[in-house]
Amino acid sequence: MDGNRKDFYIGLSLAVSSSFFIGTSFILKKKGLLRLASKGSTRAGQGGYAYLKEWLWWAGLISLGTGEGANFAAYAFAPATLVTPLGALSVLVSAVLSSYFLNERLNVHGKIGCLLCILGSTVMVIHAPQEEEVVSLSAMAEKLKDPGFIAFAVCVVGSSLVLIFAVAPRFGQKNVLVYILICSVIGSLSVSCVKGLGIGIKELFAGTAVLKEPLFWSLLICLVICVSVQISYLNKALDIFNTSLVIPIYYVFFTTSVMACSAILFKEWLRMTTDGAVGTISGFLTIIFGIFLLHAFKDIVFSFDSLPLFLRKGPQGCPWGPQPYVALPSHDTQAEDEVTLPREGSSKGGWGTHQRAP
Repeated sequence: MDGNRKDFYIGLSLAVSSSFFIGTSFILKKKGLLRLASKGSTRAGQGGYAYLKEWLWWAGLISLGTGEGANFAAYAFAPATLVTPLGALSVLVSAVLSSYFLNERLNVHGKIGCLLCILGSTVMVIHAPQEEEVVSLSAMAEKLKDPGFIAFAVCVVGSSLVLIFAVAPRFGQKNVLVYILICSVIGSLSVSCVKGLGIGIKELFAGTAVLKEPLFWSLLICLVICVSVQISYLNKALDIFNTSLVIPIYYVFFTTSVMACSAILFKEWLRMTTDGAVGTISGFLTIIFGIFLLHAFKDIVFSFDSLPLFLRKGPQGCPWGPQPYVALPSHDTQAEDEVTLPREGSSKGGWGTHQRAP
């Protein structure tokens, strides 16, 4: 039990550090690209490769590689149900750092979203499920032979093929869910492959000849295929649809798929108490809401300083506030147009008639 808790905290530390490195990488790469743009170099979006000479861009790439490596290692120590949702912290890190180093304003919605991400992550860590002990590739092979997981994998592959060959050509350009669903369901299998490879690498360092195991290479090939499909269709979604729409939806579907796959493969939910299950789901939903606030309202100019102004604005400044009463025109008011009205220019205050033009 002590060894399991030690692995749990190692995986938790790796997952948190992974989010920090990945979130920082976005800022470093963006800073390097902005520096190149200020020098008049051909931008990456226009086909330029000047960023290869920018040290900030390389620092961002190294930071991204370090983060992905830490994330890969985290799956070997901690439950996937814990590691995957904590990926939301990288969004939080990039949002906070961008407000300081890229002068991108973080409004009230973004700040509340950051707090909710931290709160949800904390709740998930407290209530995270404990996996059944899987310490070898042979034990992983037994898990992969489980009828429940086989049925899940068949459903994932079958639904992905239908989406890729039947649905995507017709509706992929119109509906954001098509490409994201492909990435998400395939992603659940890629995380399982990462988990198995992580266990194999741990055995390799322990002196076990895992490189002779067919399962190790099968998992590696499956991982390459799954990741290639994920990257391809995620890039299509980002190219066609707004990033503010793609990122939160992808996070929700991908994390949900991974949690479902992990629960079926490792049976981790069976050992959880009712309050633990409710806490894990509540933390996940809190993170989802925080991610939504961070992205959906990031272009709205709204701050705590402007809140009193919104509350004090009258009917003219607030479109949803009470509007002054205006009587609708009627036959009586139309008839009054022909009634005598005072002449503005008359010094005697005399009366004249204003007849409506025919």
